[in-house]
Amino acid sequence: MKVKLFIAIALLTQFVAASVGTSAVADQASNIVRWNGKAAMTHINLLLRWTPRSIGTVGHADTVEYITQQLSSSPGVTIERQEWIGSRGDGATLHLINVIGRFHPERRRRIILATHFDSIVSAYKDPDSRLRADPMPGANNSASGVAVLLETLHSLRRWIDGTVGVDFVFLDGEEGPYSLGEGDPKWYPLGSPHFADKLQSLYPTQLPEVAIVYDMVCKKDLRLYPEALSIQSGGGEFRRLWDIGKKTAPGVFKDGPTIGPIGDDQMALAAKGIPSILVIDFDYSPWFNTTKDTADKCSITSLEAVGRTTVLYILNKAASGSSESGR
Repeated sequence: MKVKLFIAIALLTQFVAASVGTSAVADQASNIVRWNGKAAMTHINLLLRWTPRSIGTVGHADTVEYITQQLSSSPGVTIERQEWIGSRGDGATLHLINVIGRFHPERRRRIILATHFDSIVSAYKDPDSRLRADPMPGANNSASGVAVLLETLHSLRRWIDGTVGVDFVFLDGEEGPYSLGEGDPKWYPLGSPHFADKLQSLYPTQLPEVAIVYDMVCKKDLRLYPEALSIQSGGGEFRRLWDIGKKTAPGVFKDGPTIGPIGDDQMALAAKGIPSILVIDFDYSPWFNTTKDTADKCSITSLEAVGRTTVLYILNKAASGSSESGR
């Protein structure tokens, strides 16, 4: 295991040198290696304690508090909260909140890293009909994206000399007004359209250069394929991310086949003209939205593949000095 780690560090160092130049290579490579899959798994296990984390539950409020605490303890981060009242078709009132951690908000060039933190209200797809009213834990479908963002922020905390700021956006209501996700035939996300409608207040002079959305990214033997809307919207930024992913974790990032288009939080951001990319493994049978979406289905290796690719991408973007939307 130690030999494999040393080889990985050497390869990462070579890749960073090619991406960002030889100066400060050791510092940049250490950011990548510092991305800790065990720490990410700890986030997942903590979040599962508050199941269900669907809109209006105690677990939902506990999750917001946990994310806020994690952001508050990170140097260089300011926190913004978007709170609003929504409604459902049955007249029920929904109290919603997006939490945004702005890493170095003074930097004009910005990247959005986003995920949803709400979970499905019940395990409606469980093969055991007696369990379908039980809470859906959401280790992969909810907690994994939160874990990737929080650990990515942790790995960047000592990156003080960059030119790019990162907005860590934790979106509410991705599972829809009834918290059923795919189980709601009239599903639509709530948090990402609200965030997109408020872009002018966050980015008054210049839109972010890219938005990357993470969903279901911790499965063992993770395989990530290009998503159709991401290719179209992301253009050169999609190619940049995927090329880095293929070099960093070739067993995880694959050239094809293309999947989707998949309805997720990238849609609202793409519609506003931000190159937007969805990183998702949608092949999660037989555990998808069942009582078996638990932490034992997750892999430290998978989390590190996604997280370290993300850090490399950010460092590469900072060094490039420009966007490659290809649009």
